[in-house]
Amino acid sequence: MPPSPKTTAEAYQFVIGKCKEVFLKKSRDYGTSWQILRLPSVTDQLYIKAQRIRGIEETGINKVGDGVDTEYLGIINYCVIALLLMKFKESPAADSEGELSEESLSNLYDQVTQSTFELMENKNHDYGEAWREMRISSLTDMILTKLMRLKKIEDNQGALLISEGPEGSYMDILNYSVFALIRLWG
Repeated sequence: MPPSPKTTAEAYQFVIGKCKEVFLKKSRDYGTSWQILRLPSVTDQLYIKAQRIRGIEETGINKVGDGVDTEYLGIINYCVIALLLMKFKESPAADSEGELSEESLSNLYDQVTQSTFELMENKNHDYGEAWREMRISSLTDMILTKLMRLKKIEDNQGALLISEGPEGSYMDILNYSVFALIRLWG
């Protein structure tokens, strides 16, 4: 499913659109059961997905069937979940059973991904589009590095001396995954 868009902004929106489509379909299947997750559980799920990508990159062996693009897509959607969990301590616009309407969920997804898009544009301005010259395996390594940092922050109950907090890390992981999909699908 290669994106035909030529600019980074167009390709980014194409990837996010595909991810959102999967996210909303899964919410129809499972509801918003992810609301029960604690952030360390989301971080661990992201770690598992990134480690699987790295394993496939290193060995070329994939016994499960889902490709690395599916895992990057999952990473993006779990980052959205993490950012939503951080944004809301209680369920926003939830019904009496704690579920979010599809419209609310769609709007929240757009809010979170718009923020990550703006961050990407600002960083691309400052760094150029250096990610286009990187190996996809380096993007995977950057994701794993950010996840190891997040795990350390979580283990320290969020205490930081000088570093950015978890929100920035989740946003960076989401953006690295979008870059990987742009490269894989492009």
